Amino acid sequence: MRHLLDSIEVFYDHISAVDFRWIAVALFLHFLRSLAISRAWRNVIKEAYPDEKVRWRTIWGAYLAGVGVNALIPARAGDAVRLYLVKHRVDNSTYTTLASSLGVMAIFDITAALALFVFALTQGVLPNIHVVPNLPSLDFGWLLQHTRLSIAVAVVMVIALVVGYFWAARHVRAFKERVAQGFAVLREPRRYLRRVALWQAVDWTTRIAETFFFLKAFHIVATVHNALIAQVAQSASTALPITPGGIGTEQALLVVVLAGAASKTALVAFSVGVKITVTAANVVVGFLALLIMARTIDFREIKRRRQAEEAAASAVPPG
Repeated sequence: MRHLLDSIEVFYDHISAVDFRWIAVALFLHFLRSLAISRAWRNVIKEAYPDEKVRWRTIWGAYLAGVGVNALIPARAGDAVRLYLVKHRVDNSTYTTLASSLGVMAIFDITAALALFVFALTQGVLPNIHVVPNLPSLDFGWLLQHTRLSIAVAVVMVIALVVGYFWAARHVRAFKERVAQGFAVLREPRRYLRRVALWQAVDWTTRIAETFFFLKAFHIVATVHNALIAQVAQSASTALPITPGGIGTEQALLVVVLAGAASKTALVAFSVGVKITVTAANVVVGFLALLIMARTIDFREIKRRRQAEEAAASAVPPG
């Protein structure tokens, strides 16, 4: 928290130098990203439910609501919100299948993130593995400094996933079939590439362009190379978002990977400034979408509704 407050102070010291014209361009591209992602997700869900009406605006609204919640609450709480909203807009849909559809989306995202990571490795900009645990404000740096505890946490997570799988297989009717239903689009590779991967490629291209214009706004050397490198840090920050938006990890890595592109204080201002700007935009648009779709902005109430539905569904004996 101390590092975060210090970073915010650095950002306010640099705010007078920010070019808000490029901020506007970056936010416009950020908005376009949501259209591309929601289109890809809509097509995945449509393939899973070919006989149901799946409206793009519904999926778009659910996506925005989820992004808004994720901007404030760590641990991907927004994913549960978006699944709830879609579940109540697509007839005969199930949480199991909808969750599987997010798995389809993850295929391209993980591939793209790994490709960027490999690119960063070839550029020699990533910090040494022995340096990573000591980076200030790194979200999971404390775990990396305590190896035994890290192993214990990993083991507990694996056990929880295995137990969760077998519980679901036993209590959710036709669990395997519903999971497979979410991956239906993969049965036709060309269809997947055209209706899903293409839109996700637009998303990743747009997010790199967005980063490029944010660099220009903060007067950091704006090149495609630097935008790609910065995207590596931003992707890593969302992999394990212990702090809201993974701001700690992103700040720690950006200062390292963009060293030489600007002063350390300018990079800290860039990291915090971009996070504040994007978070504010996500919260405003996301909670507006949540209000329109769920008639409430209390995501905890939505969580309770979903838990009640899942408990009622598990109480029904399979047959």
